[in-house]
Amino acid sequence: MLKQNIKRKLITTSCALFALLLLYLVPDKENKLNIKETLEYEKPEISTSTIYLLDSYNYLGKTEIVINNKETEKMIEELLNALITGGKLENRIPNGFRSILPSETKILSINYENGLVKINFSKELLDIDISLEEKMIEAIIYTITSVENVNKIIIYVEGEILSKLPKTGITLPSTLDRSFGINKMYDFTKTDDINQVTIYYLNKNDDDPYYIPVTKYLNDDRDKIKIIIDELTSYNTYNTNLMSYLNSNTELLAIEEQSNILELTFNSYIFESMSDKQILEEVIYTICMSVKENYDVDELIIKNEEEPILSTVLKELN
Repeated sequence: MLKQNIKRKLITTSCALFALLLLYLVPDKENKLNIKETLEYEKPEISTSTIYLLDSYNYLGKTEIVINNKETEKMIEELLNALITGGKLENRIPNGFRSILPSETKILSINYENGLVKINFSKELLDIDISLEEKMIEAIIYTITSVENVNKIIIYVEGEILSKLPKTGITLPSTLDRSFGINKMYDFTKTDDINQVTIYYLNKNDDDPYYIPVTKYLNDDRDKIKIIIDELTSYNTYNTNLMSYLNSNTELLAIEEQSNILELTFNSYIFESMSDKQILEEVIYTICMSVKENYDVDELIIKNEEEPILSTVLKELN
């Protein structure tokens, strides 16, 4: 009898220990969910921002770098540090590109308010080769105005507004925006009736595509979009460093602008192939970004002989 009681107690104890072991090894569904939620919450979020850097042809190319800050002034400071040659963020610069600001440049202060950024640099900002002096200003403008809600910039050097570039003698407006231009090319024979048009072209770093905005100055009074399409359908035939995938037979048949919407109607050569009626991503982007740079519209609609095939909200492009 005693042996049976002991045996019974041993069996009961063993069962209890086994049950506890199962609870320990196999957590309940709620615990699993909590663990999963914790892991997802702790997963780091990676953000990128647009920056304009020199490529191997000395064009300022549009590319992306990883950033850690989302607050406007801190993001601007981070991007400016990435523009400094040999700076502390040099490891974030993509292969095939290089920074443009002189290596000893310091950012003394940044102030952002109502779309305007005031940036105060140290005097080392001006220690740059004459061939890159204007391009350096272009890189600052286009990089910083790529930050959301930033439209204009004032550049200071040691507390004084930079009104003239000392080596080239170029006079700067006190407030800078994208109308300053980038990767400038001049193609005119008279100094009056000059049309300024910024066009996005394509280039490749190995097999990675990136985009290059070029501001052209021409004696051409046509609508800017006509100039853009003409340039994109012909430019790659005489300059291999700037490419366009827009078919040379593409024709712009109609333009309509109303209520902050620009509608463009093309012939069927806008498509990569006539059968599936698909437009290359590179073609879409070069047209959309070129329109965004030159027109104050919110939306672009692309049609093929009156049939809408694409609608893009331009403010969502970067």
